[in-house]
Amino acid sequence: MSGKPIGLFVTPRALVTVRRSDALNIDDVVARWDENTDLAKYGVAFLLWALLDYLVDGHMAAVQDLDSALDEIEDALFDSRRPPVQAVQRRSFQLRKSLVVLRRVVTPMREVVNALMRPNLHVVDEPMLPYYQDVYDHVLRATEWTESLRDLVTTILETNLTVQGNRMNMIMKKVTSWAAIIAVPTAITGFYGQNVPYPGFGKFWVFVVSTAVTAAVSVGLYVTFRRNDWL
Repeated sequence: MSGKPIGLFVTPRALVTVRRSDALNIDDVVARWDENTDLAKYGVAFLLWALLDYLVDGHMAAVQDLDSALDEIEDALFDSRRPPVQAVQRRSFQLRKSLVVLRRVVTPMREVVNALMRPNLHVVDEPMLPYYQDVYDHVLRATEWTESLRDLVTTILETNLTVQGNRMNMIMKKVTSWAAIIAVPTAITGFYGQNVPYPGFGKFWVFVVSTAVTAAVSVGLYVTFRRNDWL
């Protein structure tokens, strides 16, 4: 969606548009005029309504696309096959930037449509007021939707950091548990690897007992950690 503004000159008998880019397809606007020929008798008010309605529909479509993109990121946050953390963050910031641009376009439209419906401007005839009110309602919806999506992007970024922290805690917990299991045989074999005599020094049964104790304690720790969801 282009952020370049569209200039409009409204006179009692003419509507002039000034476009700085090809983002606005005037053929679609003309097609919308042709679809509502019954309103053509209201002149400039009809032409302006159709143009504004087309623009606001484009805003709604852009908001909906961004909403769908945010839904995909939300699903990826808790997916076991989630993309790399950097990819999620990069995509979130890109969508946040797009929402900022969209907000700059959508928010001023609210004041534009509201001003056109003022009786003292004599731009909108009484029969066209319901059509302009419909456009105004769509503008309000697009504005509120954009604001909610901005809050959602912030929530996604915070949730992504929280998920990373939780996963790091899980990894550290597992590493610590395995380190505790490995520490037991290390301590026992280190004791019996001393170069000084100790009870049972040089006896085969000491080797059997130490091996049995090492295996029993290691298995006991493993079962305990698994039971407490540490492994």
